[in-house]
Parts: sequence; C-alpha cells; structure tokens
Amino acid sequence: MRQTPYEERVYKEARRFAKQMNRKSSLLQRTSKQIQTNINKRVPDRVHQVVTESVKQMIQISLTSSKYIYPTSIHDGASLEEREEMINTRLQQYKRTAAIEGAGTGAGGIMLGLADFPLLLSIKMKFLFDVGQLYGYDVTKYEERMFILHLFMLAFSSDSKRKEVLQTVIHWEREKEHLKEVDWRTLQMEYRDTIDLVKMLQLVPGLGAIVGAIGNTRLLEQLGETAKNGYRLRKLYSSN
Repeated sequence: MRQTPYEERVYKEARRFAKQMNRKSSLLQRTSKQIQTNINKRVPDRVHQVVTESVKQMIQISLTSSKYIYPTSIHDGASLEEREEMINTRLQQYKRTAAIEGAGTGAGGIMLGLADFPLLLSIKMKFLFDVGQLYGYDVTKYEERMFILHLFMLAFSSDSKRKEVLQTVIHWEREKEHLKEVDWRTLQMEYRDTIDLVKMLQLVPGLGAIVGAIGNTRLLEQLGETAKNGYRLRKLYSSN
C-alpha cells in the first residue's frame, strides 16, 4: 500500500531513531552513567528495595491485570496521523500529571521522594497501554502486554541491552513466539541504573520539587519518543 506523506516522514524518523539506538552513547552520557553507578553504590538499601519491588509489581500488574487499561475513543479506520495526534495529546496530559506528581513528592525530600518511584512507574505504564490501544492493538492480549514491557526496556536500558531489545521490538511478529516472560530482575537493574542522575537529586530537600517536576517531564518525553518509534518500526518491518 502506498504511504501517505505523513507516513513517509514518520517512518524516516523511526529509521533514524533505530540508528540512534544502535549507536554507542556519547562521552557525556557515558560519564553520566559512571557518576550514576557510583551514586547507586552509596544510595541507601531502602531506595534500591523500593525500586526493585516497584518494578516487580509493575511487571506483574502489566501482565495479569486490567489496572492500566482505560478505554480510548479511536475508530478502526483512523489513519496513522490521526492516531499519533491523539497519542501526542495524551502524552501532554501524562507529562502534566508526572510533573505535578514529581513536584509534590520531590518537595518532601527522601521519604516522599521514594514514593515517586511506584507512582511514576504507574503513570508510564498507563501511558504505554494507552499508546498500544491508540495504535489499534488489543492490549488485553498477553503478547501485546509483553511488547509494552519491551518498549519500557527499550526506553530505559544500557547500550548493550538496548540494542538487543531494539531487535526484538523491530522483529516482534517473529520474536514474540519465543518469549514467555520478562526477566524482572534484569529490567529493574537496567531501569535503576538509567533513570538518570536527576532522579536522585529529587531526594534532596529544597531541590526536590523543581528537580522532580523537570525530571518526570523529561522521562515521559523519552518514553513517548520510544513508544511511538517502537510501534512505527514494528508496523514498518511487519509490512515488509
């Protein structure tokens, strides 16, 4: 089927995104990663416990529950452009929610800052489930829930893991037959190590409110870009 001008443009964006994902991180990103790793070694165990337990519960809910599924008003014949307009609108809504939540929890220092991890995870997953539905997929199916979790991993993983997950996302129609479950331990480690230096600063009283709002907004933007391009690449390669 002949592509519309909009489809041609966004599929080019998706190919550029894939090339970017396959590149080695910049020196600045690698330096930030080293700083983050060193900070993680000094972070109290209770912080790591919150992140670990939150990710574990998020995966369990994603695969077995309808908690993240909300009805969306999209008709079957909607074009890709119409679908992505709705996704962009939804992303703005979730960014505002994440910013408010980040500012609120960040203002309270370490205790409320810890509460931000499970709350932000819930916001991210609700957004991803909305995106799946708006692209026309049945997110009640196990395989679609698994795809959503792989998009999450693609957004928040290290260089080596990201390249591996990207290939799974691109060739999902083939790869999904071999996937039974998500390794939540690996996922929580990747997420913990890549959620950014800014999220640790959110735990600092005084800085927390500003950092929490900005950090959560940026993380939602990152997730939005990854989700859209992940679904575009899936559609693009499944049609070839």
